[in-house]
Amino acid sequence: MRVLVVEDQPNVSNYVKRALEEQGYAVDLARTGREALDWAEVVEYDLIVLDIMLPEMDGIAVCRRLRSQGHPAAILMLTARDTVDDRVTGLDAGADDYLVKPFSLKELLARLRALARRRTANTSTLQVANLSLDTRTRVVTRSNTFIKLTAKEYAILECLMREPGRVLTRTEIAESVWNYDAYNQSNVVDVYIRNLRRKIDDPFDVKLIHTIRGAGYCLSDQDSDA
Repeated sequence: MRVLVVEDQPNVSNYVKRALEEQGYAVDLARTGREALDWAEVVEYDLIVLDIMLPEMDGIAVCRRLRSQGHPAAILMLTARDTVDDRVTGLDAGADDYLVKPFSLKELLARLRALARRRTANTSTLQVANLSLDTRTRVVTRSNTFIKLTAKEYAILECLMREPGRVLTRTEIAESVWNYDAYNQSNVVDVYIRNLRRKIDDPFDVKLIHTIRGAGYCLSDQDSDA
């Protein structure tokens, strides 16, 4: 999942970015309100972590602008102000949730997981054939056998399972798992796909991860190798 963190304090933004990347998110940073709008014009984000107190344009104005332009990303606002009126203003501007500084990183991650579940599906379970992925617990099983994945392996598998049967290019996969500099990561995708195949496919007769030569990869219970 792609996340934009909009925060002008480098110690906070870098801390959040590192924590999210450890969980398998692809993260970009913006320092000002206008920079956030520029990012949102060229990248489709799933989640936006938006501080209210920003240079050039505050988070409330950014949120209103994004919603007026039809941006569907779930928005979590961060602020040091904790009055009822402040929370109401943020939610009325189009925010989906509100977290007061200083915040617990554990709570931030939990709220983002909840927003992601709310945005993408009514159920937290993705299923293709006998392969199951629970986005709430991040547990992956096949034929009721637990499969242990790294954060990046999990993120790539989730990307494939959200669009079963569709061929995803290496760049599409890289951009959903790494940040905006993902163009240099496209070759790395092949390495992670090989690792996933060893864990997801090798122990089983039916292969689910398919290479579409000259195009990319897809996840399907149909024989798609070409």
